[in-house]
Amino acid sequence: MESERRSAILNQILEPEAVDRLNRIRLVKESRAADIESRLIMLAQTGQLRQKVTEEQLKDLLNAISENQRKAEEESKIVISRRKGGWDDDDDLLDL
Repeated sequence: MESERRSAILNQILEPEAVDRLNRIRLVKESRAADIESRLIMLAQTGQLRQKVTEEQLKDLLNAISENQRKAEEESKIVISRRKGGWDDDDDLLDL
């Protein structure tokens, strides 16, 4: 029932070509399609969509989301740099 409601909303706010592209995305990665659907429905419910979304606009949205995810991944990376010829725990014993 929920999926039928989402489908109806998406058919109202997307051009047929955009619906086709979203369905192809769903075949490859269900979670990504669900994320895009949620964003589009939220935009529609908040009145931010003035007309039906075209395939080009959908591609722009996909690119923007990909870029944001890539930036988030880069920011969350941890880099460990080790010292060359580093210290050994036994070095402290030589001072005794």
